[in-house]
Amino acid sequence: MHIVIIGNGISGITAARYIRKLSDSQITVISAETKYFYSRTALMYIYMGHMTYENTKPYENWFWEKNRIDLLQEYVTQVDTENKKVHLQNGKNIAYDKLILATGSASNKFGWKGQDLPQVQGLYNMQDLVKMEKNTNNIQHAVVVGGGLIGIEMVEMLQSRRIPTTLLVREKSFWDIVLPPEESEIINRQIRKHHVDLQLETELDEILADEGGNVRAVTTKDGKEIPCQFVGLTVGVHPNIGFLKDSGIETQKGILVDEYLQTNVPDVYAIGDCAQLRNPPAGRRPIEAVWYIGRMQGKTVAHTICKQKTLYQPRIWFNSAKFMDIEYQTYGTVLNSLREGEAQLYWEHTDGEKCIKIVYEKDKQKVIGFNLLGIRFRHHVCEEWLHEGRNLQYVLQHLRAANFDPEIYDQHEDGIIAVYNQQFPNKQIEVKSKKSLWNMIFKRKVQVQN
Repeated sequence: MHIVIIGNGISGITAARYIRKLSDSQITVISAETKYFYSRTALMYIYMGHMTYENTKPYENWFWEKNRIDLLQEYVTQVDTENKKVHLQNGKNIAYDKLILATGSASNKFGWKGQDLPQVQGLYNMQDLVKMEKNTNNIQHAVVVGGGLIGIEMVEMLQSRRIPTTLLVREKSFWDIVLPPEESEIINRQIRKHHVDLQLETELDEILADEGGNVRAVTTKDGKEIPCQFVGLTVGVHPNIGFLKDSGIETQKGILVDEYLQTNVPDVYAIGDCAQLRNPPAGRRPIEAVWYIGRMQGKTVAHTICKQKTLYQPRIWFNSAKFMDIEYQTYGTVLNSLREGEAQLYWEHTDGEKCIKIVYEKDKQKVIGFNLLGIRFRHHVCEEWLHEGRNLQYVLQHLRAANFDPEIYDQHEDGIIAVYNQQFPNKQIEVKSKKSLWNMIFKRKVQVQN
């Protein structure tokens, strides 16, 4: 059996690895971006000089031949599902028995005048990184448009080279479509602390060119003109599925798949950023463009193809990121505003750069989510509490068990318990001794190892 995988990101490569573990099938991975799989989340560190491309490859080059995974660096122009062939830009085609689409995302553009000028770009793949290296050489000012994760990464990259940068965010506060007000305001302060010209409630109107056809400025919808020589468009991404036109594969925003990650066409599957669940689990989005989701889907589809049909069952929602110097973690359900029947316990450090938020159901005080800025919790501990439906009192009484490397990092449990005791004077929580808590953490470590 010949299994062809289009895309060599975390989804496609995870599928390839598990297919090899489970079978002797012929595997071909096609990608136009790079021949070898690398960590796309590390693009910013290559630009900043912290890593090289070689540092970002999890596997040595010999790994692929040893494991009989054929790599082909080429563009796919068309998928012929009727004849089970993939057509390439070089005029050749490849026959398949099973096809996995793991084509990821592409940067959004919204029809701004000047958006196709040579110094205007997004940041998603290696080609974008190469282009940004060229476009930001010896410039005096940059403008980044978009208040999300890619935008803040691009700003940090530019700051690492001391390039003055303006960040245009159309919302009232940074990433407030995801972050609650308290967390969003902390990030606003962090951005400005790094001397970034953060302009909130400001929308891009036009990108202006000089006589040579290069970027010279942007204008905003409120009439301002900002001189610059580079514009980063980081206003989200969309599934990379344009090449599937006339393939017979059903698409909406992404490639429609069932609970087994199968498309409407037999022997064709989709995973990762390009896959859209027809019936997502309650509380989850049809498309979840997150690294660990792609990894999980790659493993699931490999089992379905090689072993037995396996339901895709996502675990409790998790995400992490970094905003300049502040790490961010979220577990479970923490929306940008509380829903009916929800309440929160919020603690913020006096330095204004750390916070812990616990969201819970009012009636039973069942914890449903955590947000953390500037503080790390142990993933398996938070997931366990959410899975078991622990209540707020239990979580606070055992909060030290969630500390990540508590022998190195400061601990702030006393502060958040004090906030709880103020809010619930009739349900006071006594702080456990550090000795008993260390015993609990040690027991938990032993359980995990076993």
